[in-house]
Amino acid sequence: MPFQIIRNDITKVQADIIVNTANPKPQIGSGTDSAVYAAAGAELLLAERRKIGEIAPGQAAVTPAFNLSAKYIIHTVGPAWLDGLHGEKEILHDCYANTLALAAAQKAESIAFPLIATGVYGFPKDEALNIALSEIGKFLLTHEMLVILVVLGNEAFRLSEQLVGPVNAYLDEHQVKALEDAEYAGGRTLEHYRRRRAAQQSPSSGSPFHSAANTAAKPLDQILQDTGDTFQQRLFKLIDASALDDVTVYKKANIDRKVFSRIRCKQDYKPTKKTAVAFAIALRLNMQEMLDLLACAGITFSPSDKFDLIIAYCVQNGIYDIFEINALLFQYGQPLLGA
Repeated sequence: MPFQIIRNDITKVQADIIVNTANPKPQIGSGTDSAVYAAAGAELLLAERRKIGEIAPGQAAVTPAFNLSAKYIIHTVGPAWLDGLHGEKEILHDCYANTLALAAAQKAESIAFPLIATGVYGFPKDEALNIALSEIGKFLLTHEMLVILVVLGNEAFRLSEQLVGPVNAYLDEHQVKALEDAEYAGGRTLEHYRRRRAAQQSPSSGSPFHSAANTAAKPLDQILQDTGDTFQQRLFKLIDASALDDVTVYKKANIDRKVFSRIRCKQDYKPTKKTAVAFAIALRLNMQEMLDLLACAGITFSPSDKFDLIIAYCVQNGIYDIFEINALLFQYGQPLLGA
C-alpha cells in the first residue's frame, strides 16, 4: 500500500530515503538526529552536512546515506513549539511538503518519516500527526511513492482526544451487542441486513440458494449465471456511477497501482477485508452499500470485531479520509486499509 504506519527504529527501516529531524546547524543533535548519525557513520555524514551549512526551519536538504540501507538521507528542520501562534504549524507543513518534493526529485520509490518535531522540540503529537497525514495525503494524490510513517512506541503516536474519546465510547457500547446503524431502516442490525439480503435472493429472484426442487428445474449453467455480481463487477459499477476516475479511487483507497490493475483484469478477484473496505471508503459508501459490496466477495462484518466497529464508527460519523482512518486503526492495533 502507498502509505503505511509502523513501529520501528527508523534507522532500520528499508526505504530509498530516510528522513532526519536535523539540527539547523551542521552539528549532531539529540533524538532522531543522533541516531541517524550513529547508524550512517557520524564522521562521514557530518562532513557532508557541513557542505550544506545551516538549514532554515521548514527547509530540507539531501545527503548520501552512507552506512544506512537507504540511498539518501533528507535532513529537515522542524519548528520548536512555543504556543502554536508563532508559525509552528506552517513550518511543520513545510517540512513535509519540502521533503516529499525533494524525494520526488531524487526519483525515490520509498521514504520513511519520523513524526517530525515531536521530540525535544515539543510539538504536540496529535497536531503533528494531523499535519503529517494531511501533507502525505496531498502528495500521494499526485505521486506514486511508498510513504512510511515510523513511530517508536505508544507515546510517540497520539491521536486527538476529540477523536479517541468518542471511539472508545463507541467500542465499549457495541462490543457486547449487535451493531446498530442508522443507515438501516428502523435501526436494524447487521444480522437483519444479512437476513434481508438472503431473502432478496429468493426463488423468485433467481437465487441458486433455495430448495432442491427449484434448483432441479434449472440447468447448472443458468444457476451459476444467476449468482450475482462478483466483487470486481460490483466495484467497477460503483466507480462508473461515481464522479471519480480510476486513479483517484485507488489513491483514495490507499491501493497500489499494480494491485488495482490486477483487480481490473481479474473478474474473480478475491480481496482481503481491508482492501474491500478501503474501496468502500474511497467511494464514500454508506453502511448498507459497503456491506453489499463486501458481500459480493463473501465478506461480512461482526458486531464483536474491533476492526469492523471502528470502520462502522467512521462511516456513521462521515469520516472518509483513509489516512485518518488508518491512524485510528493503528492506534487500536488493527490492520490498515489498502493493498
